Amino acid sequence: MSERRSSESGFPIKGVYTAGDLPDDLDARLGAPGEFPYTRGVYPTMYTSRPWTMRQYAGFGTATESNARYHQLLRAGTMGLSVAFDLPTQMGYDSDDPIAHGEVGKVGVAIDSIEDMRLLFDGIPLDKVSTSMTINAPGSVLLLLYQLVAEENGVPGSALNGTIQNDILKEYIARGTYIFPPKPSLRLVADTFGYCRKEVPKWNTISISGYHMAEAGASPAQEIAFTLANGVEYVRAALAAGLAVDDFAPRLSFFFVARTTLLEEVAKFRAARRIWARLMRDEFGAKNPKSMMLRFHTQTAGVQLTAQQPEVNLVRVAVQGLAAVLGGTQSLHTNSFDEAIALPTEKAARLALRTQQVLAYETDLTATVDPFAGSYVVEAMTAEIEEAATGLMDRVFEYGSAVDAIEAGFQKREIEQSAYRIAQEIDSGERVVVGLNRFQIDEEEPYEPLRVDPAIEAAQAERLAELRRTRDAGAVQRALAELRAAASGTENVLYPMKEALRARATIGEVCGTLREVWGQYRPSDRF
Repeated sequence: MSERRSSESGFPIKGVYTAGDLPDDLDARLGAPGEFPYTRGVYPTMYTSRPWTMRQYAGFGTATESNARYHQLLRAGTMGLSVAFDLPTQMGYDSDDPIAHGEVGKVGVAIDSIEDMRLLFDGIPLDKVSTSMTINAPGSVLLLLYQLVAEENGVPGSALNGTIQNDILKEYIARGTYIFPPKPSLRLVADTFGYCRKEVPKWNTISISGYHMAEAGASPAQEIAFTLANGVEYVRAALAAGLAVDDFAPRLSFFFVARTTLLEEVAKFRAARRIWARLMRDEFGAKNPKSMMLRFHTQTAGVQLTAQQPEVNLVRVAVQGLAAVLGGTQSLHTNSFDEAIALPTEKAARLALRTQQVLAYETDLTATVDPFAGSYVVEAMTAEIEEAATGLMDRVFEYGSAVDAIEAGFQKREIEQSAYRIAQEIDSGERVVVGLNRFQIDEEEPYEPLRVDPAIEAAQAERLAELRRTRDAGAVQRALAELRAAASGTENVLYPMKEALRARATIGEVCGTLREVWGQYRPSDRF
C-alpha cells in the first residue's frame, strides 16, 4: 500500500469525502452530458451508442513492414491507426542525410517521399479508417503525402478522417523535435488550419498535446494548464491569420496521458473539458458548440512502465486505460507491456488492444455516461485540479503569452521541478513502483525484444537514389521554387508544398527549402 496522501498535482487527498467537499455551484459546473461546460462528456450518449476509437501506435523500420503490422491490427479489431515516425522523419531529414545515420527506422517508420507513403498505406481503405500521425514540425508535409496517396486511390480529401499532432509549442517545452523558430512554426500551423478547412474538412488539424509534458514529469494540473495555454496560443495565431474561430475550432483536438492514479486522472479530464469550454465561449466568443468541446485522444503512461517484471505493465495499462475511459476520452492507445524495453512485439501489441476490447465489451463501462458524476471525491478533485490549472495558466499569461513563457523557460522549469520531486519519491521509496523499488525478484525472466534491422538505412538510401534518378528533376526544382516564394511571402504554403511532393520531392528537400527561408531554431536562440 502506498504511503502517499497527496495527489500528483500536490493537493491533499482526504481519507473520507462528504457533501461538504463539493463546490457550492456543482450543478452549474456539471451541466448535462453533451452540454456546456461538457464536464460530463462532449456527447450526450458517450459510449452508450458506440465505444471510443481504439488505436494502436505502430510504425517501425520500413513502410512495408509497418504496413504489414497495420493489416494485422485491423484484422485484430483496431478501429484507427496511429503512425509512429522515425527521428529523421520527425526532424525533416531524408534517410540518407548524414545527420540521420544510426536513427533510420529506429523509433518509427522512415518516410522520405510519396513512394514510402504509398507502401505504408498499401491496401488500406483510407476512406474507412481514421489515421492519427504523431508528427509535429513537418506535420503538414505528412498530411499532404497522405492526401496525395488517398487521391491516387480515388479517395477525395473530403472523405479522410484523422489527426496530425502538429503541436510545435510543446516541442520547445518538453520534447525537442522542432525545426523552425516559433513564429514561422505558428504560421505553418495556421496555414494548415486554413488548408484543411477547404481541402480536408473532417481532418483534425492539431492534437494539442500534454502527453509529452506528462512523460517529462508534469503533474496532472501542469499537464492540462500548459496544454490549454498552448491551445490559446494556436487559437490566437489562427485568428491573427484571418480565420474565424468557429471555422477552425471544431477541428482542434487534444492529446493527454492516462496514469495509474485513476481518481485524479478522471478528475483531470473532467476539469480540462470545463476550462476549455469556458475559454472558447468567454474569451474567444465561440458560438458553435463544437468549438467549445474539448475532444481528446489518450495514451497510457509510457513513463510508468518498467523494464523490471514487464508483465506487471499489463496491469498498469489496464488501470490507465480504465482511467481514460472513465474520464471520457474519444480515442485510446494502450501501450504494450514490453515498450519499456523495445518496440512492441506483435503479440504484445495484440494484448494491448485486447485490453481495450475487454474494457469495452466485457465490462459495464459503456452502459452509462460519466459514472463518477456526483462522486464526493471525484467532484472535489475536479474542482481542485481546475483551480490549480487555471492558476498555472494565469502565471503563463503573466508573461504575455505561452510563447513568451516558453522563452522565459517557465513551463520547462515547473515540469523539471515536478520530475525531480517524483524521482526523489521513487528513490526514497515513498512512491512505490512495484517490481522496481518494492516487490522485486532476484532474477528476471529472459525476454527477447523486437529489434530493427540496421540494413534498413542502406535500403532507404538506395530507394532515395533511385527516386532521384527517375523523377523529373526540373519539375522538382520548379515546385520547390514555388514553395520558397510562398514561404517568403504570405501565401498559404501547403498548396505549393503539395505540388512539390506530387513531383516526388523528398521530405528533406521540402523542409530544407523552408529552412532556407525561415531558419532553424536552436535552444540558445531568442524568439
